[in-house]
Amino acid sequence: MSVDTALASPVTSGASEPSQGPRRRVLRRLARNPLALVSAVVLVVAILVALLAPVLAPYAPEQTDFANTLSPPGTPGHLLGTDDLGRDVLSRIMLGVRASLTVAALAVLTALLIGVPLGLAAGYFRAVDGVISRLTDLMLAFPFLILAVGLAAIRGASLGNAAVAIGVAQIPGVIRVVRSDTLRLKSLDFVAAAVVDGASDMWVLRRHVLPNATSVVLVQATVAIPAAILGEAVLSFLGLGIQPPDPSLGTMLANAQQFAARAPWAAVLPGLVIMVLALAFNVFGDSLRDALDPKGSRR
Repeated sequence: MSVDTALASPVTSGASEPSQGPRRRVLRRLARNPLALVSAVVLVVAILVALLAPVLAPYAPEQTDFANTLSPPGTPGHLLGTDDLGRDVLSRIMLGVRASLTVAALAVLTALLIGVPLGLAAGYFRAVDGVISRLTDLMLAFPFLILAVGLAAIRGASLGNAAVAIGVAQIPGVIRVVRSDTLRLKSLDFVAAAVVDGASDMWVLRRHVLPNATSVVLVQATVAIPAAILGEAVLSFLGLGIQPPDPSLGTMLANAQQFAARAPWAAVLPGLVIMVLALAFNVFGDSLRDALDPKGSRR
């Protein structure tokens, strides 16, 4: 099922019950989906760890212990072991999760702030549809990671630049999804009735089209976040993202590759965290998409 099919029933301003009914239905479907619950728990834990990382981390991420370099997991004082400089792996993973989620949130916010208005304009105004669609197709011709790496290389290596590069690379996907749903909503009776009543285009977009496109935007965001997490890891692995000594899951992988045979946990653990985060967001996004689909069976 594509993101385009995650449709919500029309929302009309000033009516409380039509908005409450679908909300309860969505929560009920999510609550009865074991995969959704498991992924939600994982995401809540990850977000709490990211928010409280400076407090929860047992050591400062740059603190070294040269007497315990490349110590295996279970070493007294280092639950997940240490890296080649004796830095605590658990502490760096916690701060790395914080960095990954920060970059992902900033990237997706950037993509939504630019992509949603352009998608609405492309779907509603035929005069600009051709220009926006052609620019979108041009950006989509480049693979997501290639475009992000190119933008990050141009802007320089930093957390902020990595977030901007990933966010810009995700704009075409947001535009395409929002444009498709805007075209669908534009053809519905309640939008046509508002136009016949003399409502302006901006009023129709703000009061009818955008509220009913919210479900699609939410699902697109959950799909974009894991891609942003992987993008941040790739950029940091290549030296184009977060720079040492600041911890990042990608830089941990890059530093651990030369010790993979001697200390495999130094690479396996951050890689496993990246995989779990991306998988949890993808599973929750799929569950949310199914729950938001009014055509789905009531569970």
